[in-house]
Amino acid sequence: MKVHATPIEGVVVIEPEVFGDQRGYFFESYSQARFDAAVRPVRFVQDNESMSRRGVVRGLHFQRGRFAQSKLVRVVEGCVLDVAVDIRRGSPTFGRHVAVELSAENRLQLFVPRGFAHGFSVLSPTARFQYKCDNPYAPETEGAVAWDDPAIGIDWRLSPDEVLLSPKDAAHPRLAEAPELFDYNIDYYA
Repeated sequence: MKVHATPIEGVVVIEPEVFGDQRGYFFESYSQARFDAAVRPVRFVQDNESMSRRGVVRGLHFQRGRFAQSKLVRVVEGCVLDVAVDIRRGSPTFGRHVAVELSAENRLQLFVPRGFAHGFSVLSPTARFQYKCDNPYAPETEGAVAWDDPAIGIDWRLSPDEVLLSPKDAAHPRLAEAPELFDYNIDYYA
């Protein structure tokens, strides 16, 4: 696998090595040893999958405290714009984001470390999205930031009339108003 740095330290794009011939293709989508050596040691404990239709925006979500999550995400059908936002107060990249197109065709994966909010928009008619998490879902620790916060300035690559949100995702606070975030000076992996 190849690991590509992004403008925000810790957030990386992973490109698998694909072996193909007239029969089709094969690639290793995840190897604990290779991931730990190339990115950072992370013990994933839960795999999730969602299916969404075009225009759906999910996010920008995170979990706080001892349930903070790293995510390794990929698309197995369709295409999404995947986004990680630095929400570590004191970080030199606080409020900045990385946006990467993930698709079944490009097979790219995005690693979103603890201390980041995560979301995606669906650009294809439908998309199946898979993600590994290093902490289980803990609803009492959920946090979120408004998907359309102008201070973050994400271009979701959808027209406003296409955007489909859950009632919960439509009501998140802007980054400046978010009550509990992360502290850049704390190691959330310790």
